[in-house]
This record gives sequence, structure tokens and C-alpha cells, in this order.
Amino acid sequence: MAELELLRNIVLVSHGGAGKTSLAEVMLFNAGAINRLGRVEDGNTVMDFEPEEIKRDISISSGFHEYEWKKHIISLIDTPGDQNFFSDTKNCMQAADGSVVLIDAVDGVKVQTEQAWDFAEEFNLPCLIFINKLDRERADFFRAFQDATDNFKPKPIILQIPIGSEANFNGMVDLVAMKAYTYDNEGKSTEIDIPSDMQDLVEKERESMIENIAEADDDLLENYLEGKVLSDDDIKSTLKKGTLSRSFVPVLCGSATGNIGIDLLSDYIVSCMPSPLERGPFAGIDPANENEIERSPDPDAPFSAFVFKTVADPYAGRLSIFRIVSGNLGEDGTFLNVNKNTKERYNQLLQLAGKEQKTVAGAGIGSIVAVAKLKNTSTGDTLCNEGEIIKFNCAKPLPPLISFAIEAKTKGDEDKVFISLSKLLEEDISLSLTRNSETKEILLSGRGQVHVEAIVEKLKRKFNVEVNLKTPKVPYKETIKKKVRVQGKHKKQSGGHGQYGDCWIQMEPLPRGKGFEFVNAIVGGAIPKTYIPAVEKGVLEASQKGILAGFPCIDFKVTLDDGSFHAVDSSEMAFKIAGSLAFRKAAEVAKPVLLEPIMNVSVTTPDEFMGDIMGDLNSRRGKVLGMDNKGKNQVVNAHVPMAEFLTYAPDLKSMTAGRGMFTMEFSHYDEVPVQISQKLIEETKKAKEEGK
Repeated sequence: MAELELLRNIVLVSHGGAGKTSLAEVMLFNAGAINRLGRVEDGNTVMDFEPEEIKRDISISSGFHEYEWKKHIISLIDTPGDQNFFSDTKNCMQAADGSVVLIDAVDGVKVQTEQAWDFAEEFNLPCLIFINKLDRERADFFRAFQDATDNFKPKPIILQIPIGSEANFNGMVDLVAMKAYTYDNEGKSTEIDIPSDMQDLVEKERESMIENIAEADDDLLENYLEGKVLSDDDIKSTLKKGTLSRSFVPVLCGSATGNIGIDLLSDYIVSCMPSPLERGPFAGIDPANENEIERSPDPDAPFSAFVFKTVADPYAGRLSIFRIVSGNLGEDGTFLNVNKNTKERYNQLLQLAGKEQKTVAGAGIGSIVAVAKLKNTSTGDTLCNEGEIIKFNCAKPLPPLISFAIEAKTKGDEDKVFISLSKLLEEDISLSLTRNSETKEILLSGRGQVHVEAIVEKLKRKFNVEVNLKTPKVPYKETIKKKVRVQGKHKKQSGGHGQYGDCWIQMEPLPRGKGFEFVNAIVGGAIPKTYIPAVEKGVLEASQKGILAGFPCIDFKVTLDDGSFHAVDSSEMAFKIAGSLAFRKAAEVAKPVLLEPIMNVSVTTPDEFMGDIMGDLNSRRGKVLGMDNKGKNQVVNAHVPMAEFLTYAPDLKSMTAGRGMFTMEFSHYDEVPVQISQKLIEETKKAKEEGK
């Protein structure tokens, strides 16, 4: 176990394609933690090793590794940047003590960068900004910095200025040390004099940096305003103080693939990012009384930890990855799972290094470790000693945005599909598996089409199970628009006892969302009390298949106000049939209409795509409710029919070049327009005739 003051838990976050995995690779290589420098394009990086990641050139699941730098242990978490897999990013960020936010020097701040920034604020994580890819064509450091300034709070402050640009970028001036460095093709730095043509810019930016840093300390600010020269030690100590308190965010620059400035980034992680001791307490609750409590990062306190990620392996079993908040853990032993209120035993304590797992003799606070084959533990659970119980407030997964109906490719594999998918759901809590009782379909829901497709690939690779994906059926409903009164009469005579049930009902529409209401208004014993529930049951059962297209009928009221019975031939079954007949007769004359689910949609998009977004929402029969500004982005809130939104995730990605994002949740049911309704009814009847 490393000394706590020398440990740094750092999460790398950004929009997809900004270079996190390449950065992690070169950091590990420079420190000697790996002996070969892999490339994302070649599919041989240490952090991206799953076949689904190599196929797509993106991170799908967070990777873990650590390296030693200047006697410090830097533990890296390389997270996905694609919105399909961003729930994993959020889960893993809560386990870190500090964050490095990458910004692409060509593309600037994107939607997922902003979302990662919001997560860092939610978890109170100190941040460094690393402007990457400065050696690319059209790269612009100051444009990317301005983009960050326009979008982020606390304010970013420049610590480094690049030397050269685009293909000629080969180093930087460090404003804290007031030194300039250039780099060769191997990533080796050489200290040089500050270029003469940069002197004025360096002096100006140095002055701005010192002023910003001084604002984090009242005494230092007073000295600065009085014209006193601040010492290097004062600047460095206040730089760390301001970073940890989130008064500002230092901005560094370089190129991961060119190995330019990566050594200085590691230096600043060591000097500016917090150790677990400086991270502060973690919030939780006392399960006994639900009171809020905290657990400080104290090595002498009772053991406590939270599980933030699970990996499902068909051979090794479930691997639970957790962050230790307090106390210590030995190489084997037992602990309490607070969420499940069960004891768990483990035999090995593991440290993750890419796809490798190393056995460790013990771990202390701040350590990110894993154990295999815990029986009842899942992502989000708290682990601790029985004596001192706390339940940590873990991050909630991001909601699913797209659903597919799934069916086994091979008949008879249905159970196998369900069991295998359940294991993958333990690994990825942003997935959901549900059964729609109305459409009778099994629905697999995820963050996007790529998300679901990657899960299907993983299902085949890990469990040898294949499924077909289909667009899910829309759960339409039916209702009525007119109040009517009808008779439902069932009379059947045969040898022996006959069947007789007779009821009069009033059926009328209810406001949307009110469901079904049944009123008994029988007086004088026209129908015996024992038969009245049977009438209600008959109406309810019949309403499950409406008369237009066989969809359930909702939002109506039935008042039973008259009827007759036969002393011998009446029965519950006869009155149930009478109720059913009454419903069908009433529904036919009460102006039946089709209803469709309407979704509450929020679309976030850069300004330049607003016209396309608005036009597309209109084409989907959307009703725009309002718009809000969010930095350089616009947020459009709208009501859109579910039927028009089933394939929105890939469409939005195409419209906004991957820079848009959206959330969606059910809002209400509303009437289907007449022309669409007629087409739906015809299609449904045709499908029934064809036996589909």
C-alpha cells in the first residue's frame, strides 16, 4: 500500500475522440508501467482491450491502471466519451479524487465534455484541463481555451502556452516555472530559452495567471494588490489550494499521440491534485434512522467502501470493483453488504491493470480494488464492517434512451437469453430489461443504438447466445369521447339450467390519465349484490381489447344503473358476459378513438443545428414547449409521440455530428390524428389476419 499522501486517483474524461485512451497509454509508457506504446487505431492499447472497443475504436467500458511518477502513485481511470456509454463514466468519476478534462484543440468543447464537467461539479472533483491534439491541422489553443471559458465554471486559467502550432507545435512555455520546453519524436523534453517572439505574450499571460491564483488566498491577493512580488513557493502552494477548492481550473496543453507535454501533465497531477486524505469526507446515511452521516478518509477508522462498477465474466464470475473510503482491507476476509444486509466473503484482493488482474496483500483508503464472486453484491452497494455501518449515496445511472424488442435467434434459447442478459445488466446498470405486458415483447433498453448493439455482440462473445433486435411495438390505447347508455344482455337456454344476465350501463369518458372507474347505482335489487362485481369484471376484461384495433381501452367511467335477473338461470358468469357485451356495444357508439404515448423530450444541441432540430421535431409531430440557453448550446423541450421517436438516437447523432444529446420520459397519452389512426387500424387488422 502506497503512503496516502503520495496517492492520486485521477479520472480522464472528455467527449469521445478527444484522446483519453491515447493519453493514458503515453502516461503509462513514459513512467515505464508498460514497455510498448500502443495506438487506438491499431487496437493494441492497454486500456481498450474488449473486442467491441477495438472494432469501433472507442472506449466502451472504463479501464484502470496505475503508474509511479516522482515517488507518487497515480491511479488512472480511462472512461468512455461516447454518449452511449457515458453512464459508466459517471459511475467511475465518483471513485476518483481529481479529474483531467481533455479538450480537443480542433473541435473544442462538446456536449459530453460539458456533461462530464457537470458530473465533476456534482462529485466536487478538482479538475485540470488538458488541451490535446495541438499538432493537428486547424488546432487552436486560444480558441479552445476561450471555448472552455465560455462554457465552464469555475474559470479556467492558463498555465502553459504552446510553442508553434499545428504541424509545427513542438513544446510549450510553462508560466509557473517560467521555463520553455521542446520535445523530440520520442517525447524527450529539452529546456530552452523562452522564444523572443513570445516574450510579450508570456509576460501578459503570466501576469494574468498570478492575478487569478492570488484570488484564491486573501493574504496573497492583498500582497499582490500592494505591488509585492510573489514568491514561487507562494504561487505553487496557492495554485494547489485554489485547484482543490475549485476556485479555478488550471489549463495545460500538449499532444498525447506526439508525447508532447505529457511529463508536465503528470507533474501537475502530483503537485495540484488531491490525495485521498485531502479529498474530504464521503456523504452517506445511517440505515437505522436514515439520518445523513459522513465517513472521513481515516486509515484508523472502520473499513467502508462502495462498489462503483461490476464486470461479468462467464468463467471468473462477477468482479466487483470498489473504492475504499476508510479503514483497511486484508487479502482475504469478510465484510457486510449494507444494501443487501448480508455478509460477503472474499478470498483474493485484486488490483486492475488493463485486462490484467494482480493479487495484492492489502489495500487502504483511496485504493481502487476488486474482488471476485461475491454472491449478492452489485454496483451501488456499500461494503463495511458490521460494527460501524454507513450507506453511501452512490450515483444513479443515466436513463435509457432507446429500446429494442429482442427475441432468441434459436428457438428454445429464451431462458438462456434472459439469464445471460441479466448478468450483463449487473455489469452495465444503464441497461434495462423489461417485458411490456400489453405488446407481450421483451424490451432491451440502453443509451443508444450502438450501446444496445455492443451488448448484443458481447452477449454472443461471452455467453454464446444470439438474439434478433426489432423495433418495439408502440403501446397504443383506445378511449371514448361520448357518453352513452346501453344494455348488455346474455340469455342462453339449453337443457337444464340456462344462462341469464341483464345489465344497463352508462359509459362516459374520463379526463386523460384517470384510468377506469366503476359506479354501482343499482337500487331496489334490480341486480343482486353478488352479481355486481361480475359485471365490473366483464367490463374490465372486455376493455383490454378495444373495438378499433384491439388495444386496451382507458380513461372511462361505467355506471351500472339497471338490469334484471332470473332466480334460477342467473350466475356470476352470465353477468360477467353481460358486462362484456355491454362494454363492446357502448364502445362502438361512444366515438372510440386511438391514443398514443407522448414523450417529454429535452434535446441539447449547439446553436448551428437548431434549424435542423426544430424542423425534424416538427416532422415527427412534435410540439415545442420552450427553449433555454445552456452555454453555447440550446435546450429544446418538446412533447413528441413515441411512435415518431423510436429511432431518434442515431438520427440526432447524424444531424449534429455527434454533438447533440437528449433525454426522454413518458408524459401522457393523447389522441392519434385521424389519418394516422385509420392507417394504424388497417395495419393492425391486416397483421391479425396474417397471424402476426
